[in-house]
Amino acid sequence: MKYELKIGGIKRQLPIVAVSDELAIASFVILGDCELVTVTAPMLAKRLPEVDYLVTAEAKGIPLVQELCRVLNKPTYIVARKSEKAYMENTISSTLLSITTQKPQTLYLDGKDGELLRGKRVAIVDDVISSGESLRALEELMKHCDAQVVAKAAILAEHKAADRKDIIFLERLPVFDAKTGKEL
Repeated sequence: MKYELKIGGIKRQLPIVAVSDELAIASFVILGDCELVTVTAPMLAKRLPEVDYLVTAEAKGIPLVQELCRVLNKPTYIVARKSEKAYMENTISSTLLSITTQKPQTLYLDGKDGELLRGKRVAIVDDVISSGESLRALEELMKHCDAQVVAKAAILAEHKAADRKDIIFLERLPVFDAKTGKEL
């Protein structure tokens, strides 16, 4: 079963995959989809307020913030990693429970990145906003850095996330009943 996504004149057939016995999602993966990222980044950039830095979580948001930085003429973006690396110093962390991983996950920010963000205007960017857990974890990291989150943005808002008034997104993505495949 597939869900047809239409965005910026592009169509994608997204496979519908079960993430639990009850819930299925349309699997949206931007890794490797240069065309989609190149088309959607300028659309999203137009909706963002003035920011100093873009921040994302590893890994699917990376191509989007890369292209957003190019469009916005920003030389640097920040990535919160999913594992602590040996080169990191004074690491800051935050734990989340993502809809796609279904188990606790921790995001890590290098202390030097935290210092870079201190007192700056930040946009948190991801490919899809669903439960909001990734956003919450990134916001927690930004609080530790004394960074001001001025925008939370994604290409898609999944299901009830599309009703949120505090996020910027381009299109709504439905979720599905895992047994029947019907849109919820």
